[in-house]
Amino acid sequence: MAPEEKPDSHGIVDPTIESAEDVRVDDLIESDASAEQIAEAVEAQEAADAADTLETLPEDEASDVVSEMDVDAAADALSHMVTPLAVSVLEDLIDDDPGYAGRVLAEMAPDDATDLLQAMPKADRDRLLSLMGPDTASRIRELMVYPKESAGGMMTTQYLSVREQETVSEAIEHIRRGEPVESAQQAFVTDRKGRLLGTIGLQRLLVSRSHERIGEICERRVDAVQPEMDRELVAREFERYDYLELPVVDASKRLLGIVTVDDVIDIIRAEGTEDAQRMVGAGKEEGVYSTVRQKLRGRFPWLIVNLFTSAIAAIVVFQFEGMIAEIALLAVLMPIIANQSGNAGQQSLAVTLRGIVLDELSSGRAFTHVRRELTAGLINGMFCGLLVGGLVATIRVATGSSWHLGAVIAASMSVTLMIGCTTGSTMPIIVRRLGFDPATASTIFLTMVTDSVSFLVFLGLASLFSAWIMP
Repeated sequence: MAPEEKPDSHGIVDPTIESAEDVRVDDLIESDASAEQIAEAVEAQEAADAADTLETLPEDEASDVVSEMDVDAAADALSHMVTPLAVSVLEDLIDDDPGYAGRVLAEMAPDDATDLLQAMPKADRDRLLSLMGPDTASRIRELMVYPKESAGGMMTTQYLSVREQETVSEAIEHIRRGEPVESAQQAFVTDRKGRLLGTIGLQRLLVSRSHERIGEICERRVDAVQPEMDRELVAREFERYDYLELPVVDASKRLLGIVTVDDVIDIIRAEGTEDAQRMVGAGKEEGVYSTVRQKLRGRFPWLIVNLFTSAIAAIVVFQFEGMIAEIALLAVLMPIIANQSGNAGQQSLAVTLRGIVLDELSSGRAFTHVRRELTAGLINGMFCGLLVGGLVATIRVATGSSWHLGAVIAASMSVTLMIGCTTGSTMPIIVRRLGFDPATASTIFLTMVTDSVSFLVFLGLASLFSAWIMP
């Protein structure tokens, strides 16, 4: 257990240290306290910590605790939970107390509520929307129109907005009367039709003269994105220009919402996870909380593909069945060469995918990148080949056999590592130019190439020089 946090004389605490509220919650859970007692303690936790607590509880117990919490605290905690678990808790609440479930969802930030609703069955989604106030439900329905993986799907409608014709004093009063917005750095300036005209920092707003017009003191240059933009491209813009928030506008330049950096951090993490899972043929949205059905739906098709791609390597080996029967040592050495080639290809694949994701690999740099990977693979292959080949040759000579098998191994490893690196670097580039996600099942197809080529090169050379390597 982490040490308990203790504020210093200035009231400053280390967020990495377990708080007194966290310790109290742990003690209550260990003592099998009632849901009401645990709920009271969870309400005192930070929202992220409360979400962690609820995620550690069994689903039915988590639902019981949430049902005893204040609406505000429950909404904050659920919005920080892993989506599948938060949805499960909400579905339990719908069965027990649909009115409370609707109030909890209505209390969330619109983008968080939208994410949860989109993950729910349509019947539950419609039922919850009907339990919300008309304004809140209308706002969420507008957000649900946009695809989840677009700028519109990740934006929030909670932001500071002022009119260009307002004076500074009128704008400040306008902000005071509006809904509270967390972590706002600036206000967005619009005209009477809601079209985005510029921004004004809160500090500038506070130090300006009360009679000045917003349109005269605001910053007119403002970057904005369209709601259809892919969320990965949005995240890339945040990374490149260090945005804290970015407005989303329609074709008429009307302000629809904003994307904030905290949501972008979540997207970057989600995209990285999706790419890693796509590489091995797992479902892009699969998680540890996914059902067996979801896991099967994401994995089974690619396992079938893998069966066929593996058969290619098996066919190659079958063509040399007779020679392998005569020289059993070949069967021992084959996996070593294939494994080295596959590992080298994975290294090149990982570097290439990273370059694509970070937009470092432009069309003009692709050839240079592949050439460097080819060279690196050849040099690494020569060193590894000399090491393994030399060892095999020494053992063979010591046992009274020919050293030529060592030379075949050295040559094979040099060629196959070069091919592995070339394949690993070119495959995602080609797939992207064909219009597909470069990470999709790339490991499966890379393994098919490296295994097949490794077996073909090694056994082919062994067959060519069989007269010298026969025992």
